[in-house]
Amino acid sequence: MKIFLIKSVPKTSWSSEKPLNYAPKPLTSFMLCLGLGLFGLGESIIIAASVGMSPWTVLAEGFSKTFGYSIGEMTFLISLCVLILWIPLKQMPGIGTILNVIIIAAVIQWSLPYLPHPEDFLMKVLQAIIGTMLVGFASGIYLIANLGPGPRDGLMTGFQRVSGLPIAWVRAFIELTIISIGWQLGGTIGIATLIFAFGIGPSVSAGLYAVSAISKK
Repeated sequence: MKIFLIKSVPKTSWSSEKPLNYAPKPLTSFMLCLGLGLFGLGESIIIAASVGMSPWTVLAEGFSKTFGYSIGEMTFLISLCVLILWIPLKQMPGIGTILNVIIIAAVIQWSLPYLPHPEDFLMKVLQAIIGTMLVGFASGIYLIANLGPGPRDGLMTGFQRVSGLPIAWVRAFIELTIISIGWQLGGTIGIATLIFAFGIGPSVSAGLYAVSAISKK
């Protein structure tokens, strides 16, 4: 159970000393980009499964129906609001915060047409599970690089530091809260939404544990 009780992001030999680092080591930059690329691929795999959206997309859709803006516009505005919440949590942005938006979006755009779109329901569910696990493992890679988390992951690590609770618990609480708000506003919930909400916390925790253990060998 120790793998699911991690309470902070581990540090390795290739981790940046601080998030606000404009000249990181080549290996650190590579691991950051690798993690973000795999993160985008995982999100794309979930989308291609066609059995629901991730919790934050449900929230964006709900706000879109409420205020009349597009889901893309609401996603951007939600990200800005989340970054504002970083201030009381004393979270530090970095180049990873910016690259998070660019690389993940680019990978989703590039990979989605080439991914399988299964017809069988069980295969759809399996694909959603695989995508969620990949997002969690990828989070472990790019968070350990310590070059600044994305808006949502920064919220997770900030709340974890303040509460002292395991990362898996904090992430699950955030995702379930977001689903509840999005659903109340009219967002669409599917089986992949629930898989992501309940699975992403343990997946991120397992990713952090695995990447840290591999790096120490």
